[in-house]
Amino acid sequence: MTPHNVPWATPAPASLPDSGSVRTWLHAADFTARLQDSGPLANPTPLAAGVSEGPAEPAGQSRARPALAELLAPLAAAESVHLRGQPGLRFERGGLWYELPCYQFVGPVGGDDPLRIGIFATVHGDEPESGLGLVRFLHSLLQRPALAQGFVIHAYPVCNPTGYEDRTRCARGGKDLNREFWRDSTEPEVRLLEHEIRRHQFHGIISLHCDDTSHGLYGFLSSSQTGDVLSESLLQPALRAAEEFLPRNYDPQIDGFHARGGILSACYEGVLRAPAGLAQPPFEITFETPQRAPVRQQIEAFNAALLTILEEYRQLLAHAPNL
Repeated sequence: MTPHNVPWATPAPASLPDSGSVRTWLHAADFTARLQDSGPLANPTPLAAGVSEGPAEPAGQSRARPALAELLAPLAAAESVHLRGQPGLRFERGGLWYELPCYQFVGPVGGDDPLRIGIFATVHGDEPESGLGLVRFLHSLLQRPALAQGFVIHAYPVCNPTGYEDRTRCARGGKDLNREFWRDSTEPEVRLLEHEIRRHQFHGIISLHCDDTSHGLYGFLSSSQTGDVLSESLLQPALRAAEEFLPRNYDPQIDGFHARGGILSACYEGVLRAPAGLAQPPFEITFETPQRAPVRQQIEAFNAALLTILEEYRQLLAHAPNL
């Protein structure tokens, strides 16, 4: 079901139906192009002994990561009936107020009830490439809304704004948010996101991450429930599509877990996922890029993987209504 080429990676057409003003889109496209041409945005730790570093960066391309407002500017400026900001996810840390950015993309109406997908990025504050990948994906949907027909996408580009500001993996409270879910955490970001997951009852949950010790793409089947078969049937073509831009990690062990073909069936406790015990658990995927790879390839790999998951899920449901 996966096409051999990646048509959504081609340049934007001159005509942009249903995507708001051309001026807004051109601004967003220029912003994304500048980011894609950049080198590493974070300061990754040295690779472990024996691990390949992956593609080398051209000299002189390293640059500072964009400020949070700059990263989100194209979405804030977009004029589209499909994309809307969802304010209100506010929290307090150290006497300062923050907000988790959230955007909802409503695709053209499909034949059945809309499929609700939650996509979460920058849970670790030192992985800005994941947030940029999610912004790129939303740009693709603005360009071609039909790619999201029948879907309602809830996108959370920066789930850890204090870690993003501080350039740290953990939030400002000192905890790794991706070990805190469904464990009675007092971390305000976690509590807000848990509420979002319960409230929207997503059909699918996708987490985007970057691994500074991996030389290639890989993914976790992060579900602890019965959705792993569906999750794997979506993750496998997503990895193939992303391989248009970056190699896959085929090591037998990745991040301390057994891996097969870049797919890990086990993951850490407390990762972002749906709560246990749901009657109809969502598919759950954690998609990882090699953080030491050029930013441009990481952004496009995220975009290709996400678009492929939408298309594959749509086709799976069409061929198996009772899946």
